[in-house]
Amino acid sequence: MVKAGDGAERGERPGRTSVWLEGKAPRTRRSDQPSTLDRERITVATVKLLDAEGLAKFSMRRLAAELGVTAMSVYWYVDTKDDLLELALDHVFGELDLPEPEASEGDWRTQLRQLAGMYRANLVRHPWTSTLTGHFLNIGPHSLAFSRRVQRILADTGLTVPGQRGAIAAVFQFVYGYGTIEGHFVQRCADAGMTQDEYYHHAMGAFSELAPEMADDYENARALMAGTEEHKVEEIREGDFQVALDLLVAGIDTMVAAQRTTSR
Repeated sequence: MVKAGDGAERGERPGRTSVWLEGKAPRTRRSDQPSTLDRERITVATVKLLDAEGLAKFSMRRLAAELGVTAMSVYWYVDTKDDLLELALDHVFGELDLPEPEASEGDWRTQLRQLAGMYRANLVRHPWTSTLTGHFLNIGPHSLAFSRRVQRILADTGLTVPGQRGAIAAVFQFVYGYGTIEGHFVQRCADAGMTQDEYYHHAMGAFSELAPEMADDYENARALMAGTEEHKVEEIREGDFQVALDLLVAGIDTMVAAQRTTSR
């Protein structure tokens, strides 16, 4: 996570709130700037670089080199590195294919599962977003569109307003945690030069050879995975995600039913 004091190293302004609250229109190209350079291209290049190298290695100089321009050319379009990271975060929320409310098919359960699945996939595809989500306000246009869609779906459940807030927290904080851990695992496997299945079996093999006092933990882990030997890690994880999501949806249904009983 981002620590207090890191902002000075990134050029963060004191009392900074959000790039979306600055009230500044995107700057147009100066006469001495490359004709292909603009804020959109810079943002897209930032996302690609973050996907490839991660947040820790990202810098404005590294981005400028990738774009074939000077760092000062990038700073013409964004004031700080944090502004650019916030733009990149909202850009990936724009990748979510959100259905329009009137075009949505199925009941709220189907729609909620679809949005949860989209959000999870986004976190896995862009593992650096989990850190930034906890650092920024997330009030860009794409992020807000996602939030509004979630709110409309939960409003259709029949839950009270406090119930809707709790349901949003239960479902999407679960998805955030699940997708974050999954994304980090996928990245760890890639860094090790292994497939997810290879990494898992390598880790379990090493676990089984640890000190005797760890034997019970290993046996418990093996028992929990019993019957899954023929399945790939991704298949097991997908199944676990769907079961957990089913439990949350069932919990919402139960609360709705309890509210109806109480109101009679």
